[in-house]
Amino acid sequence: MKNFYCATCGSRVFFSNSVCLSCGTKIGFDLKSSEMVAVSSDSEDQAFKPCQNYSQHGTCNWAIKADSEKVFCRSCELTETIPDLSLPENKVAWAKLEEAKRRLVFNLDRLGLKTIPRSEAQPDGLCFRFLADSQEPDAEPVLTGHASGVVTINIVEANDSERERRRAALGEPYRTLVGHMRHEVGHYFWDLLVGDDDRTAFRDLFGDETIDYGEALKKHYQNGPPADWPSSYISSYATAHAWEDWAETWAHYLHMMDSVGTAYHSRVRINRTRKSDPYFNYSKVDLSCFDSIITAWPALACTINSFNRSLGMPDAYPFVTPPKVVEKLRFIHELVAKHGAGRDV
Repeated sequence: MKNFYCATCGSRVFFSNSVCLSCGTKIGFDLKSSEMVAVSSDSEDQAFKPCQNYSQHGTCNWAIKADSEKVFCRSCELTETIPDLSLPENKVAWAKLEEAKRRLVFNLDRLGLKTIPRSEAQPDGLCFRFLADSQEPDAEPVLTGHASGVVTINIVEANDSERERRRAALGEPYRTLVGHMRHEVGHYFWDLLVGDDDRTAFRDLFGDETIDYGEALKKHYQNGPPADWPSSYISSYATAHAWEDWAETWAHYLHMMDSVGTAYHSRVRINRTRKSDPYFNYSKVDLSCFDSIITAWPALACTINSFNRSLGMPDAYPFVTPPKVVEKLRFIHELVAKHGAGRDV
């Protein structure tokens, strides 16, 4: 994530800000320029207007060109279904989900991966459905998942205490909204990026995706992962099926790229993993070169975790990347470079 500054006074602002706390300017994020811009709903001479979900609901902070016919920003365009906003808790959940999705869309755009909203004209596009469980006693719960470009998220995941309860119950080391978003959209990009010419290399790394998915998941939940899974997988869930290994690894690729990008733009300088190692300047990382990125990542992940421990919090990144996982990450990086526009992160 790059650094952002107020368009009026130049003060540091954050990706989620809608107002500059230094000068009071109403600001919004413009995806095309990847900058924070001044926005207004009233002034005719203003270059940008707020997304409708910004001006009406306060659940967005992105901007649109003032002369555009569109009323929703690129991130909000992707949302097909929102929860019942007559319930105050649903609006809070929706706002958290949209914030996570905006970060996802930004990450993808910086990698040159465009998110096309699903429509009749674009049936292969992407859309998000944010749904709440029914109050009917016999109703099936909403399952978070992906199917043919439709990403469904149960809005209960936006409740921090409930998400933590589920994380603990499932024995997961990590469970976040942005993690859900990155994982589920990974399934969508598998369909777009892994072509016939890539299948042999994919299967060598991730396994055979033609194995029955439902049966594989059932077996995983009944028997658990193999004992040696940490040597070849980023998570235990990645062992369930080749598609889940891809989606889990894809999510971690985005975690890594966003984090290294943040260190790069912030000109972080830290030591590596051995006492004798020289300090490493992250502004020197070549963000187009996988070897440069993966060399920079372990020490950065260790430092991020050290900061969390200093604050009495659990590790932000409780994972390791063994050589087999590194090769899977490399495969994803090369596909992104092949199909994306190769932008800076």
